[in-house]
Amino acid sequence: MKFRTMALGIAVGTAALGTSLFAAPAMAHIMFENGAVAAGTTTEFVLRVPHGCDGSPTVAVRVAVPKELEGVEALPKPGWKLSVVTDGLHQVSADANTAHSDGGEPKVKELVWSNGRLEDAFRDTFVFRASVNKTATGRIFVPIVQQCEIGIERWIEIPAAGGSSDDLKYPAPSVGVEP
Repeated sequence: MKFRTMALGIAVGTAALGTSLFAAPAMAHIMFENGAVAAGTTTEFVLRVPHGCDGSPTVAVRVAVPKELEGVEALPKPGWKLSVVTDGLHQVSADANTAHSDGGEPKVKELVWSNGRLEDAFRDTFVFRASVNKTATGRIFVPIVQQCEIGIERWIEIPAAGGSSDDLKYPAPSVGVEP
């Protein structure tokens, strides 16, 4: 009898632990996997999209490239159209392995993955490479617009000097800059 009671206690405890592990809320914000980047280096930025818009699937992700990033190369995603917006010129790259701009070309202002579909219940990543300016310091904020079949979420809020992204409803993803 003592063995059955102990086994039942272990089973109930294990079930409760499993429920608490899997019942944790999903991360609500779009963010980078990178916590920090080094100034003067080329880095692969991995953007995590954890959900759609209130149950609606994501159909486009727009990334505004900040001035601290140069030589941007966007990696295409199967099933998505990749567009690169530069200094007023709109270039589309669907067949190339990468879409990019380097020193001699116009500066990339925006990356757009569109005409895809990421169901609300799933998460995925969107990747680009960029060189971090040698003079960059503090945090680099990268505004993102997430378009869904129904609705849009603008992850564009940047905290005031001395403020925290934790205080914002739709914070722009950011990375810290190390010297």
